[in-house]
Amino acid sequence: MDQLSAMRAFVRVVETGTFSRAADLLDMPKPTVTKLIQQLEAHLRARLLNRTTRRVTVTLDGAAYYERALRLLSDLDELDGSLTSAQARPSGRLRVDCSSSLAITVIIPALHEFHERYPDIQLDLGLSDRPADLVAENLDCAVRAGEIADQSLIARRIGEMQIITCAAPDYLARHGTPRHPREIEDGHRIVAYRPALGGRVLPMIYQNHTETIEIAGSYIISLSDGMGYLAAGLAGHGILQLPTFMARQAIADGRLVPILLDWCAGPKPLHIVYPPNRHLSNKVRVFVDWLAELFAKGGLDLTRATPEGACAMTPVPGAAEANAA
Repeated sequence: MDQLSAMRAFVRVVETGTFSRAADLLDMPKPTVTKLIQQLEAHLRARLLNRTTRRVTVTLDGAAYYERALRLLSDLDELDGSLTSAQARPSGRLRVDCSSSLAITVIIPALHEFHERYPDIQLDLGLSDRPADLVAENLDCAVRAGEIADQSLIARRIGEMQIITCAAPDYLARHGTPRHPREIEDGHRIVAYRPALGGRVLPMIYQNHTETIEIAGSYIISLSDGMGYLAAGLAGHGILQLPTFMARQAIADGRLVPILLDWCAGPKPLHIVYPPNRHLSNKVRVFVDWLAELFAKGGLDLTRATPEGACAMTPVPGAAEANAA
């Protein structure tokens, strides 16, 4: 048995869900794929797939074997690439974890440019605000906002996000506009954000030239996803603190009103993180460099500095006019 070919066949069947599609991708006859899987199961003395006339599903043993086989084949492809001319032209699958808000608002709209530069890289983008386990989930890297708590990960800082406080016009019409952060805790509601269900709600932190204030606030809804958090704010469920890149369009068209602009909500750093035992492949390196370049460009409201000597938020299109109103 050619175990390497059998492993590749098995991985393709799992990913496509059918023997026929796997055979097409591998450019081999379907009976050959079927035979390779049968030989692999006989070699391992374990059933990896459940087959019916309509679909193929993975057994528990098969799911465990898939994760290890995928990692092994990825390392092998990377090793081959590092010793050939393909190193000058990055290729292969790149598995990246990222928050849905950052991916949908910033990264995905700009991916045409990345693909034009690196047409042989296939990006598998997982969208979630929860901290992913890079090793267990076989991820090449992740984009993380804020300070990196897991000291076992290698982190490269690629920019920072400016933060702004906003509320929907109808919310402010019903509850009034706070002029000081402490007023948020007296008669106002917030949209609460917690990175994981069951975890703690993150406080709102404000500072000016003389003091730093941490605000808890009462809420009727908490979210663990950035896009859901924004949707709750747009629906008028409370005051929210969010990155300017998420708020700028809603501010420009009047769906959100920036408030407390004379108080800073400190910027959050952005990092790319990857496991220390994972070789930083060329495909990961070019993706990291492209992201750093993307975030450094003007117009994204990600890395623009706060005005010198002022404790005010980064200007956002329409913010001054909305706040004056």
